Parts: sequence; C-alpha cells; structure tokens
Amino acid sequence: MGRIEIENISLAFKQGTREFKALDGVNAVIEDGEFVCVIGPSGCGKSTLLSVLEGLTVPDAGRVLIDNVPVNGTGPERAVVFQQYTLFPWMSAKQNVIFGMKQVLKDLSASQYEEQAEAFLIRVGLSGVSDKLPGQLSGGMQQRVAIARALAVSPQILLMDEPFGAIDAKTRVSLQQLLLELWGADERKKTVVFVTHDIDEALLLSDKIIFMKPGVISEMIPVGLPRPRNKDGQLLDSEEYRRLRAILVSKFYQDVTEHIGGKEVVL
Repeated sequence: MGRIEIENISLAFKQGTREFKALDGVNAVIEDGEFVCVIGPSGCGKSTLLSVLEGLTVPDAGRVLIDNVPVNGTGPERAVVFQQYTLFPWMSAKQNVIFGMKQVLKDLSASQYEEQAEAFLIRVGLSGVSDKLPGQLSGGMQQRVAIARALAVSPQILLMDEPFGAIDAKTRVSLQQLLLELWGADERKKTVVFVTHDIDEALLLSDKIIFMKPGVISEMIPVGLPRPRNKDGQLLDSEEYRRLRAILVSKFYQDVTEHIGGKEVVL
C-alpha cells in the first residue's frame, strides 16, 4: 500500500532576521499507485514538500500519513531518487545497488544480494556494467543505477526530486520512457511523487499534477490522457494534451506576473 495524506503542513525557515514560509498549510491526498508530478516555479516549496514526505524534514505544523500511519522519520516503504546521482564513487554499479539493499533488506545471503542487484541493473537497461565505477558511466547511466538502487529495496512509494534535470534532452526522453515502462510493468504499481519544472514531462508521466505557488498548492489537475504514453505526434498533437499544457503555461505566467506586481519576482 502507498496512500499518502498531507494534512495542513507548514514549515518556516530563518533567513537572517526574516522568517521565510516554505510551506503554508499544505493539504493533499495521493492515492495508492498514483503517479503524481509536483510542478511550479523555482523556490515554491516542491523539494521541501518532498523532503517532508521522505521524513528528512520535520514540519512546524501538520502531519503526513502513509496508509493512515503518521510519518516520523524515514522508512523502508519510501525510496528517493535525487537530481544528483548520489552514488558512491569508489563502489561499482552493483556495489552501489547492494549497499542500498543492505540498509533495508538485512536477511539476504551474499549470493542473493549479488543476484538481485544484477537483476535490477538489467531491468533498467544496464547489463554488462556491474563492475564499472560511476566515473566510468555517463550521466544517464549513473541515474539508471540510482533508479535500480531505489527499486531494489522494493519500496511502496518512490519519491523523485527532478531526477532527470541534470541530463541531456535525448537521454532525458529515454529515461522518462524507462520510468513509465518500469512503473507500468509492476502488477501492483508503486505510488510515485515526481518533482519537475518541465510541463511536458509532467503531462507525459502523471495521473495528476500538483501545481504549487510559493508555499501553497494552487491547484490539483487530473491528467486523463490515455496510457501507455510516449512523446509521439499522437500524444503531443492531441487536443487534450494542448488544453492541459495551455492551463499549466498560463499558471506559470500568472505566478510570474503576480510576483512582479508584488514584493518579489520569481522567474
């Protein structure tokens, strides 16, 4: 199970003598097995919200529940993939995956760790690189290792903080498609919360888009585009795709103009 309830989350940070409200009464429900993208301008609180969901950041008020159980720190039911690959440079690809597994799956034999790590590397399209160090792999391959490490611990919830943001456009498209295939192939789909700045990425991936303005959720937008999806002409040229994209572009534009008219500018 992986149902997430976000109840009235607020969090403030000190910036010198000023207090900055990163989250201000945020409420949302993410259903079990949903793929949800969180989108919005820089500095609106997307990554902070993800950190609260992971249990790495404790809010000042409110709470997060997973299957009706309050979150009090990190847990094995959640795995995170960051924008930076966060691989240990002195460990091989397979050793990086095994390290993650050992933090959660503590009763496997050495051969089971080896076999399962190899299987997950193959699953993300990385056969033949088990013994290579991260520095010997491209950025896209390193992120595939990070995804394999996250999946190998069998989480119910996958939290992804702009995981393809530091990758070239061609590789980004291939990783988007890989993620969709991995998510869709599971008989019991994982709940995915995916932070991105990219409107087209959000529309390609998600069942629902959470649009944030600074500190708050502005709107939750259902994405009813048929699956399976890929970035072919049929999807990009569909009337519904263009309609949803226009809504999201207008919301970004509205946010920028509101802040230009106020005290701060968000670009």
